[in-house]
Amino acid sequence: MTFAGILGTTAFILFLAAAAVQTVWLFRRDGKPDPVSHWTLLAAALILVADLVVRSLETRFVALTSTYESLLFYAAAIALMLFAYRIQRKLSYRPLVAFGSTFTAIILLAVASSPLIPKAALPPIPALQSGWLLLHVSFSFIGEAFFAASFVSALAFLFTKDEARRLDLDRITYTAIAVGYPIFTAGALAFGAIWAEQAWGRWWSWDPKETWALVTWLVYTIYLHVRLILKRKDSWPSILAVAGFLCTVFTFFGVNYLLPGLHSYG
Repeated sequence: MTFAGILGTTAFILFLAAAAVQTVWLFRRDGKPDPVSHWTLLAAALILVADLVVRSLETRFVALTSTYESLLFYAAAIALMLFAYRIQRKLSYRPLVAFGSTFTAIILLAVASSPLIPKAALPPIPALQSGWLLLHVSFSFIGEAFFAASFVSALAFLFTKDEARRLDLDRITYTAIAVGYPIFTAGALAFGAIWAEQAWGRWWSWDPKETWALVTWLVYTIYLHVRLILKRKDSWPSILAVAGFLCTVFTFFGVNYLLPGLHSYG
């Protein structure tokens, strides 16, 4: 096993350890956060970043251009987001939201370890050697890390009848989307369009991944309209939050394998 592989495996084990601790705390009636898992997640995120740095040194370019590298970055972004969620004091801490988001990151790393995902650290093709691409990918996944948390809290909202808990979950969902939305907008749409113009000579080409990124953005735009303008706090905003995250999943995985286009190499 390579050094980078050891780092990735270590990070995966730390995610599993964090999830195990969070599972124990889910059954506590006092609802207090555990004192360990967020530090474990921080360590896992730093190890994943170190893994990407090692790959970057091997390829002499920032390692953020393959599906494998994107999955590592996405999982690290979720871990860092959860660490920030744990130490902040403005939102109530819901152990279920932390566990669900951690489990999402575990799934991402499990997919990354699949034989279907090439793991070789190779120099990217010329079209991918662009600073705009790095901004496009990194900002998109940072935004989606917040969307992952909103997905978990929205699901919890839909399956919870306690009114006080629903209010807390609604606020967590809204806050996560409010933070992730502008970051995702900058990464997926703005930086993506600039990179597309440099790489392909046009700002927009209705490529399947571009189209589904736009669909995702529109779903979250509708969510914000329903939540902010219509001031709805019933099930509809949560349904839209769940739908939005499912769109991000299809944009990343479904489009890559079902709808090949200009993004087929990433």
